[in-house]
Amino acid sequence: MDSDQQKALLDTLEKLSPADQSAVSSFAEFLLNRSPGFSITPPADNTAPAATPPLEIPEPEHIPAPENERVVAAIKRLSKTYHMLGKNKMLGVSSDLMTQHVLQGREASDVIAELERAFQEAYEALKQGED
Repeated sequence: MDSDQQKALLDTLEKLSPADQSAVSSFAEFLLNRSPGFSITPPADNTAPAATPPLEIPEPEHIPAPENERVVAAIKRLSKTYHMLGKNKMLGVSSDLMTQHVLQGREASDVIAELERAFQEAYEALKQGED
């Protein structure tokens, strides 16, 4: 991180309430601790640190597709159904398929079916810890 980014981050952090500053700090520690090979505090002895319990990944909230659903509506529905998936992760697949539909004339039903598969596969990968 360059000095301009550091200054901007510190300026923003100073404007937050003490509770929010603590939340930002906790989140940064969480991100660092999930990175392989990094830890905020080294273990006090030579024993292995206690394993953190795996994150519980919620089940998708099935939302039925309406008749004659449009691709954009399907993306919104699937984003709500698979709310545990990161928006950025699914953006690439969704935009590629949307482009195929709009610019290349691919049938909406085919695109929606592929979107459903992609969201399901991303969810399964998340459950398997591959994400």
